Parts: sequence; C-alpha cells; structure tokens
Amino acid sequence: MSQDKLWGGRFSEPTDAFVERFTASVSFDQRLYAADIRGSIAHATMLAKVGILTDDEKQQIIEGLGAIKEDIEAGRFVWSIKLEDVHMNIESRLTDRIGLTGKKLHTGRSRNDQVATDIRLYVRDEIDQISALIRAVQHGILTVAEHEAGTIMPGFTHLQTAQPVTFGHHLLAWFEMLERDHSRLQDCRKRVNQCPLGAAALAGTTYPIDRALTAELLGFDKPTENSLDSVSDRDFAIELCAACSLIMTHLSRFSEELVLWTSSQFDFVDLPDRFCTGSSIMPQKKNPDVPELIRGKSGRVTGHLMSLLMLMKGQPLAYNKDNQEDKEPLFDALDTVKDSLKAYADMVPAIKPKKANMRHAAAKGYATATDLADYLVKKGMPFRDAHEVVGKSVAYGISHSKDLSELSLTELQQFSSTIDTDVYAVLSLEGSVNARNHIGGTAPAQVKAAVVRARARIG
Repeated sequence: MSQDKLWGGRFSEPTDAFVERFTASVSFDQRLYAADIRGSIAHATMLAKVGILTDDEKQQIIEGLGAIKEDIEAGRFVWSIKLEDVHMNIESRLTDRIGLTGKKLHTGRSRNDQVATDIRLYVRDEIDQISALIRAVQHGILTVAEHEAGTIMPGFTHLQTAQPVTFGHHLLAWFEMLERDHSRLQDCRKRVNQCPLGAAALAGTTYPIDRALTAELLGFDKPTENSLDSVSDRDFAIELCAACSLIMTHLSRFSEELVLWTSSQFDFVDLPDRFCTGSSIMPQKKNPDVPELIRGKSGRVTGHLMSLLMLMKGQPLAYNKDNQEDKEPLFDALDTVKDSLKAYADMVPAIKPKKANMRHAAAKGYATATDLADYLVKKGMPFRDAHEVVGKSVAYGISHSKDLSELSLTELQQFSSTIDTDVYAVLSLEGSVNARNHIGGTAPAQVKAAVVRARARIG
C-alpha cells in the first residue's frame, strides 16, 4: 500500500477514496495551524529539557515549524486530504524539511492530546477576541447613553406603553446584558486554560515528560489532572458555545428593538444607510438588514450548541472519532459571534434617536398612571384604593381622548378629592423620570452616574 499515512504500518490496503475524503478534517481544522505549531514548539522544548531530544534537534524542529508557519501564512502551503488533518499535514511537511528529526517530534504525545491542546489554545485566543469586541460595543453604548441621559421615551412591558424612561437608561440595560456575557466568557476561560498535552492517546506516556513545563510554556494555568478526561473532554467547547448563544440571544433582542424602532410605526431612531439596504421593487424602502441578519443568526449559534451537546451525550471514554465533529459548529459559532459584535461596535455609536417622536410616544398610553397612584399613596391613600382611582381616571381619559396630564383638576377630582394642583408636576414626563432617582433608576442624574460606574468597571 501507499505509505503516505503516518499511521499506515498496520494496514494492508489503502484507504478507500470516499472514506479518505469523508474522514478528513483538514478542510476545516487547518485554521488550527498556529495553535498546532505553538503546541509542537512547546512539546519539543520540553522533550529537549528532559533529554529526549538534543538541543540541536530541538532547534531544527523549532526552525522548521517556523518556516512552515511562514509558508502557511504566505499561502505557499499545500494542504493534503490524504494526510487527513492539520496535525499530520504539518508533521509530514516538517519531516520533508528536516528529515529524520521531524519524526521524533511526536514522541510522548498522540493526536488525541495534540488536538485537545490545539483547540484549547485556539479557543482561549477566541475568547480574548470576543471579550474585546464586547468591550468595544459597551464603550459605544456608554457614549450614546451618556449623551441621551435625558432623552425621554416610553418604557414597555408586553410591548405596551408602561412608564416613561430615558433612552440612555434603556441602552444601559443593553450594557448590563453584555457585561454578564463578558463575565461568563472570563469564567469559561478558566476552565479552558488547562493543558491536556502529555495525556497522549488516553493513558499518559512512558517517557519522562514534564507536563508542568509544557503547560507553563503555553501559558496554561496547569496541566489537566486525568489523562482519560483530558483527551475526551469537550465541556469547554460546549460551555463556550453556550456563552456564545447567550451573546447572540442578547444581540437578537437588541436587533428586534432596532427593527421596531426604525419602522415607520415607531420611528424612534435612524440608522445610517451603510447598515441598511433597499428594495428591488419598492424605492421608498430602507431595510435594517444588519439587525435583521443578526437576529436570524442567533438561531444558527444556538443550533451549534445543540449539535455539540448531542455530539457528546453518547460517547464512552476516551477519545472517539465523533469528536472530529466538534470543530465546524464551534468555529462557525465563534465566527458568527465575532462578526455580529463587530457590526454592533460600528452600529451603536451611529444610532440617531428621533427625540421628538420618542417623547410624543411617551406622552401617549397613560405612561404616568403609576406616578398618579404613587402620588395618592403619598397623600395617605392605601395603594389598592389608589390603583382603583387611577384605573377609573384612565378609563375616563380614554373615553374623552385625553392623557392624564391633559385632564383638568376638576375632572381628576371627580375620582378623588385628594388630588390637588401639585399633581401636574407628577404627571409630567420629566417629573416621572426624575422621581426615579435611585441606583438603577431612570432619572437622568442616575443614568449619568451609572455611566461613570460602568466605565470604571470595564476600563
């Protein structure tokens, strides 16, 4: 048989061409090349330290791997399906470059612990990139929130007008959702940052390796504890994909609001043309395609999470070929999250609120009804009685097409003689938002203070 397989010694016939293509992963795992080379350099360095390689052999390997990395990044490297994956492609090319010494690199390791290490290295870098993108979106949110701390808009529950809030306060809710996402990523990173290298195929190795040194060279916190678990664990990938699903869920919620707000029915905000597209038949259309696409892509990432969970649920210890299926959903989830966050980092600072429209909408829907109830309670009326008085006042306003603030004192007093002229300060939109002057409240002063605290949190 052809001996182009690095494991071909035991086999008496070549791999079927279909099976070769079906089982190969190089078409998608080649993106792990930098992590694979980094892991191999650390492994070679450790092998030399414990006397398995000479210093000269170590240097040949390191220089050879460096040259291969340059070839890959320059587009000169030809990937071969016959060599199955990123690891064997690089190892084969290394042997072609430096001869017999290249074959010594795999001493004391397996592709099982090699790929587990590569994925952790790759994922760790991806977490750092996603975390930085979240911070970029958050900084954009804070800039707009500070500027719009006093811009009044309706707050909604059930998508019905509830109480007045400020646009700045609303955006700070987006900030907090992303802050939880950032925190989850940092927590996930701790479990990612353990080094499987040295677990070998499943049981460890008979060579006198130094796993602590390898972990240190690669910037891991420590080696993994159990060799069986080390090569078969993909919890960290599932956990990261779950965090990505939540990020996309949040971005989808933001997107839904932008889609609503840019509609002619709401007309609360304007997005620059560069984030929108037109219609092939309706010349008046300006479609918020970027938010719509992000809203749609959230399902894609959640689907990848389900895929990873199903991938792992039936696997016995230790490594199984099934695990090759972890990469495509994970990679696509990470790519999708990064692209979506990049879009939001550019888009958020460009959001232009239509303040008059927001204010007009807040003035409708009896948004200050709760304020009237609170006013009556502060005058000594039990809340349930106040609730009934306000309910009757609202019903009267609806029947006469008047907002509460538009009702005369005489009209209001027919429901309670407790109401006096000072009620109009309570019924104003400014009075309503300013009254909520506590941490977490929508008062403009509190929004500005929250922005200051938020900037201190994220640096």
